[in-house]
Amino acid sequence: MTLIDVSHRLRARDYAIASLLDEHTTLTTDQLTAVLFSSVITCRHRLTTLRSFGFVERFIRRDVAGTPNIVCWVPGPLSARLTALATGQSPPTARALRERQDRVYANPALDHLLGTNEFFTRLLAHARLHQRTGLRRWWSERSAAAAFGQRIHPDGHGVWAEHDRETGFFLELDRGTEPLARLADKLSSYRRLVAEGGPPYAVLFALPNRTREQNLHRRLADRPESGLIVASTSPESGDDPAGPVWRLVGNGRHRLALADLPGGHGQPGPLNPGPPEPAEHPLRHLR
Repeated sequence: MTLIDVSHRLRARDYAIASLLDEHTTLTTDQLTAVLFSSVITCRHRLTTLRSFGFVERFIRRDVAGTPNIVCWVPGPLSARLTALATGQSPPTARALRERQDRVYANPALDHLLGTNEFFTRLLAHARLHQRTGLRRWWSERSAAAAFGQRIHPDGHGVWAEHDRETGFFLELDRGTEPLARLADKLSSYRRLVAEGGPPYAVLFALPNRTREQNLHRRLADRPESGLIVASTSPESGDDPAGPVWRLVGNGRHRLALADLPGGHGQPGPLNPGPPEPAEHPLRHLR
């Protein structure tokens, strides 16, 4: 079956699904529902249809006993072919695609990836409900590292817009598995990026609990990063990353909304892609 064969069955939303899965590796049913559908039932029905002719594929993320299993979606043969051809690349072979799908399932950092994607899909969900807001850029770790000359390796990069203001940021999602010293050490590469002409975007730490967040602030107070904007949040502050949940390092306990954080684009250059273009919008196929 080819793309031509199913072209009459594809809609703009399906192209958006293909693009999101290609860039961000895997998304859950709930995440796709929050971003693109009015109900989880509608989402499940459409994804099942797309799966029936090889546009997407799925696997079951079996969690700890007593918790629901998570359905994760990945590109199928036709979706992978579409996104490759649309960007001037050769489509993956059937063997290469199967290996790519299995690698996602076997990824020991899958929970971290899903957590990162949850952060950004919540921003997209927020924008669906609030006029004059939007996530204008969402890059994966791979795309962000390439765009910024491999100087940094954030879990993701985004540009959030609210009214006439844009705030760029890099996300560092922490699951509490690394020493705080390692988290603090990550800031050195961001500081070097700015010094070499990169954008002065905020570095955002999403931490698993308030205690770890407080401990990180204490550690960073002893080693301030000159000219670097650093903020943090934890679940106790709220689950909407667009809201007033961000605590700036060195600014007491007051919390700011994402749009109120400093994070201008600076001057475009080799290490600074500048403001987002319309073609970079994560839901550009629906616009």
